[in-house]
Amino acid sequence: MALTRTRRRARAVYGGLGHPVEDGVMVVQEAADDAVVLYVGSDDEAARRWPDAGARDDGFALSPAPVNAHVHLDLSTMAYVEDTYEAFVRAVLAHGRAGGRGLEAAKAGLAEVRRSGVAAFGDVVADAEVMHWLLEQPNLSGVAYWEVIAPDPADADRVFDEVVEALRAFRARQRPDGLRVGLSPHAPHTVSAPLLRKLAQLAQANDLPLQIHVAESPSEVRLHRSGDGPLRELMGDLLGAFRPSGRTPVGYLASLGVLEAAPTLVHGVHVDEADVGRIERSGSVVVHCPRSNAALGTGRFPWETYAAHGATVAFGTDSRGSSPSLDVQAEVAAAQALHGDRAHVGGLVRAAVKGGYRALGMATPRITRGTPASAVATWRIAADGTVVPPSSAI
Repeated sequence: MALTRTRRRARAVYGGLGHPVEDGVMVVQEAADDAVVLYVGSDDEAARRWPDAGARDDGFALSPAPVNAHVHLDLSTMAYVEDTYEAFVRAVLAHGRAGGRGLEAAKAGLAEVRRSGVAAFGDVVADAEVMHWLLEQPNLSGVAYWEVIAPDPADADRVFDEVVEALRAFRARQRPDGLRVGLSPHAPHTVSAPLLRKLAQLAQANDLPLQIHVAESPSEVRLHRSGDGPLRELMGDLLGAFRPSGRTPVGYLASLGVLEAAPTLVHGVHVDEADVGRIERSGSVVVHCPRSNAALGTGRFPWETYAAHGATVAFGTDSRGSSPSLDVQAEVAAAQALHGDRAHVGGLVRAAVKGGYRALGMATPRITRGTPASAVATWRIAADGTVVPPSSAI
């Protein structure tokens, strides 16, 4: 039986353990209809061990399939907004009032996420019908996070009891080959302090993945610091009971004990050194959504600060309302353009793979000797930073 060996080169080669090898190689052996990985590492070592192997350039990266750690599938039919954060919130509310959120939008979003080639995803779910449908779908990996919005402390006990009942019913529908149920208190200012504490304790006690939007916009920081500003004006009476803590949004979560549940924190743009230290020590993962941040002008994610503290970062696309697509590789390409030399290609790939799995509470797949070559994801980011559409990917 004839064997063919190929040294597949890429700017980052990642087997799922440790750190990616930059300008590395995977050696793949093919025989008839079978192809397996023989080696993951340096090109020089591969050339020494298999001098007769052919070579080919596979571009940006070779790795286990990446993860979309944060998406809102039920906003997949919403028009794209490129405006202020507050204008986006108004558009989301109007879209919902017009009946644009729900099952049909979630179906469209899931189809797009599937086409993008990710291995797992985290979806924030606001409708029970959507949750039931997602949990019925086979061959999905990731988390469906039940969203909670309840800013009035007077409602905390009632809402908590309702959430417990809903989660009990949802978890009864989980499939062994489907999504896990998680919990998403929407944001520190849209869930009251007593309810935030109770939900974090619930998640910690019951092994529920927890995901929270935090520190996304300058107006959120202003609201927490001084209680006024554009976000207060936008939300009006909904935040009637909100009292500023004088802390950063992350500092506020820490003061409530929420970080003890190691939540996945979405956006995390407006943080200081103390915040990032708290995040790293808690074991929380931060989900970077660069295209959404750019569209809404919310600020630049401090990649280098998170890297300096050793905090784990993942990538998410957010919704179609603030992102041109649900392709997480396009997020990585946007991050590469945004951060430049501050973010090495290996760090970007590791975040999209290992960071993504960790954000969802999942083990990272490994690519080692004997792994089927079909398990290797060939990334679609071209040398000029553009991304080949999934339907055109080789």
